[in-house]
Amino acid sequence: MNLSFPIADPDAAALEKGRLLFAAQTEFVKGVVAMDGMPPDDRLEVCFAGRSNVGKSSLINALTGHKALARASNTPGRTQEINFFTASDSHYLVDLPGYGYAKAPIQTVEKWQRLLKAYLSGRATLRRAFVLIDSRHGVKSVDEEIMDRLDKSAVTFQVVLTKADKVKEVERAAILEQVRTAVAKHPAAYPELIVTSSEKGWGIDVLRAVIATLV
Repeated sequence: MNLSFPIADPDAAALEKGRLLFAAQTEFVKGVVAMDGMPPDDRLEVCFAGRSNVGKSSLINALTGHKALARASNTPGRTQEINFFTASDSHYLVDLPGYGYAKAPIQTVEKWQRLLKAYLSGRATLRRAFVLIDSRHGVKSVDEEIMDRLDKSAVTFQVVLTKADKVKEVERAAILEQVRTAVAKHPAAYPELIVTSSEKGWGIDVLRAVIATLV
């Protein structure tokens, strides 16, 4: 991929650290619907947020090397749990419910928003949020909302573009420019983008390296 925008580019040592982290066993811990059900915050933690159908489950499965570790719901908004997974004995990977589910009941959306706010504000070991953006569509208004929430919670976040293989190379530069412009408005945003394709394996080693080198 010929990418002329700020793209994460870890060195060989970081890539190896990422490989080793995700070569270790990855396990599902629990699904949480309230803060009092959270596991102990005794290890470094990263979370993944994204619109429904952005490819979040596929990305987590590709990242961990498990085909069915994270399962997607066929009905947007149905899964309202925060799902915790371990990576080795040093990290939690946290799968947040997909947002942008217009068909979900108002009460469900409000409950999810309260839980999200409490989670982002209350996890001392949360080091970074990864906001997944579909490469075919770029940043939408619902993505802006989650990025605003991360700004307010002072949680550093990094954008991960998914499904990059579904976009023609001639169109990719325009999408990247749109995303870069949107991200630049958010003080909590990390400047480098990560471009991925779960199907092709693009960028998976980069994302592993970024997670493994967080301190």
